[in-house]
Amino acid sequence: MTKLIKFLKPFTLMILVAIALLYGQAMADLSLPDYMSNIVNVGIQNNGVDQAAPDVFKASDLDSMKQMLTTEERNIVENSYTLITENDNPTEYNDIKASYTALSGENVYKLKDLSTEDLYDLEVVVAKSFLTIANMKLENPINIDALDESMLVKMGASGVSEYVKTIGLDVAKIQKNYILKTGGIMLFISLLGAIASISVGLIASRVAAGMGRNLRKAVFTKVEGFSNAEFDKFSTASLITRSTNDITQIQTLMVMMIRMVFYAPIMGVGGVIRALDKSNQMSWIIALAVVLLLCLIAVVFTIALPKFKAVQKLVDKLNLVVRENLTGMMVIRAFNTQKFEEKRFDTANQNLTNTNLFVNRVMVFMMPMMMLIMNGTTLLIVWIGSHEIASSTMQVGDMMAFMQYAIQIIMSFLMLSMMFILIPRASVSAGRIAEVLETEETILDPITPVQMNTQGKGIVEYDNVSFKYPGAEEAMLKNVSFKAEAGKVTAIIGSTGSGKTTLVNLLPRFYDVTSGEIKIDGVSIKSVKQKDLRNVIGYAPQKASLFSGTIESNLLFGDENANLDQINEAIEIAQAEEIVKEKPEGILAPISQSGGNVSGGQKQRLSIARALMKKPKVYIFDDSFSALDYKTDSALRSALKTKTNNATVILVAQRISTIKNADQILVLDEGKLVGKGTHAELMANCKTYQEIALSQLSMEELS
Repeated sequence: MTKLIKFLKPFTLMILVAIALLYGQAMADLSLPDYMSNIVNVGIQNNGVDQAAPDVFKASDLDSMKQMLTTEERNIVENSYTLITENDNPTEYNDIKASYTALSGENVYKLKDLSTEDLYDLEVVVAKSFLTIANMKLENPINIDALDESMLVKMGASGVSEYVKTIGLDVAKIQKNYILKTGGIMLFISLLGAIASISVGLIASRVAAGMGRNLRKAVFTKVEGFSNAEFDKFSTASLITRSTNDITQIQTLMVMMIRMVFYAPIMGVGGVIRALDKSNQMSWIIALAVVLLLCLIAVVFTIALPKFKAVQKLVDKLNLVVRENLTGMMVIRAFNTQKFEEKRFDTANQNLTNTNLFVNRVMVFMMPMMMLIMNGTTLLIVWIGSHEIASSTMQVGDMMAFMQYAIQIIMSFLMLSMMFILIPRASVSAGRIAEVLETEETILDPITPVQMNTQGKGIVEYDNVSFKYPGAEEAMLKNVSFKAEAGKVTAIIGSTGSGKTTLVNLLPRFYDVTSGEIKIDGVSIKSVKQKDLRNVIGYAPQKASLFSGTIESNLLFGDENANLDQINEAIEIAQAEEIVKEKPEGILAPISQSGGNVSGGQKQRLSIARALMKKPKVYIFDDSFSALDYKTDSALRSALKTKTNNATVILVAQRISTIKNADQILVLDEGKLVGKGTHAELMANCKTYQEIALSQLSMEELS
């Protein structure tokens, strides 16, 4: 994965924004249990009173409470309240009486504006007093000394709510307002969290889609620069899988990674901190749940990882079988091997299915175990928490919040476990993509290229050329030397496997020579840019290849700026007029993928027309006439002679009749040049040529 990180660089700002939003979402999610705890503890249990020191005390009640306090505590109380009498402060007293309706002409004490620290000290003192009074009425009194100050204050607020009710405060209204206010805050926070989540989802999708687009572009651009040597390393099916399925795996991972990898740790760490704030005594429950989760993830990871690595290779194999069956359907039907191919497909399909089923079974086992741990943790929290509540060391709301935080922590690990599931498969895919991107191209442009000779005529010269395929033991071509003159036809013939196609493929640098040198107009083809070299070559391959589109779009490959007259001229020379005329759309007639809607001979003629459109200095016709009948072959060669009279023509053929009138014929046998000359000369002095010629034509026809 690290090898592909550079493709995330254009999206750095978007990722940073997503992280910021995720932090906001996590903080929103972590704050909700706190508010829920407040609704239970304060809103329900304490009737909305969230302070353990009442704003107003009846003078008689405060004096009674002082009798129970130490000198230090009494000083805290006296410094916190101001005496309000009806005679001295009638306006303020009447305002207080309007709220506290049970006051009847008594003096009252009003709470001063205190600092947070002073208010907390007061709440501790008052809470202790209220709980002491409450203990007098309980059969099982609370051990006040065992309570920490925070718990003391929380429980004291309940006593305050009862007290202010006795002096006429409308506690029901306070409770309603508190719950509505807190609930409104929760709704607002939830809305903010939802907006952040949706925004992160949008950003994650855009980043993943953008990265996938850039990866596909990079892979396609890289593959476009491959020579035949690199194509031999990767199968076509594998390259297609790497460009589609593998990149999709990385896209899926990126979406999940942005949404979970950054979010889960924040939630996990934040959840632990908040849970410990609610109860230190139950922290071991979370630790136990996390350990169990880690053990489960480790087991699943160990079992599933090897299978994830196997899945992509099995997808390659399945694609290979499907592609071979689709492209070779006619051959399969001709030999009645449908059953064999079905069995071959079933084998590949079943292997992939079995591997996926194994992985899915592991995942199916994992999810119930996760839920078991989660539910077991919840049950344990309720069990332990109920005892804590019974012993007055925890409140109900705090237990509920602790439970929520525990679930959030477990969900964080669940999210990370999902990443652990996706990462192995995506890492395999990333490695396969990186393998393509890091493949060293064997055919490169020179560092300081020279220019093609613009005044040259296209003279091709092979000087002692040898070539060996990568990994082969023996050389395919051995010390081949010849010169192809401009305005002349150089034909190449030989038995199957003698190296004819290999010889002409060296000229446009589809492969590079192992030794020796090839020149055009005296300039070594290795010293010029590949683009400049191929601009002077018109190529009609052995296997005619057309692209989906129209006849016109295929011909414009040769010259995208060509006009209608030039297109018609090329069609006429290639003897392809009948192809156009029989189509109602003319040159706009559609061509299906790989030219599947035209015959082999028609594909060859359109391929030749495309090469003619380029008007190059050098033409290569690699057995391009093999699917043509003798009449069309003869007419095409006659037209070509007129069209290409100033260009160098290199013609590979199997038929003697096609090359008999060539200016120069090269005879190859097992990679060696065993004959060179005209038809008459070779018939006189080249045994290999004589054998080929006599196997096709009679002596009278050859004469």
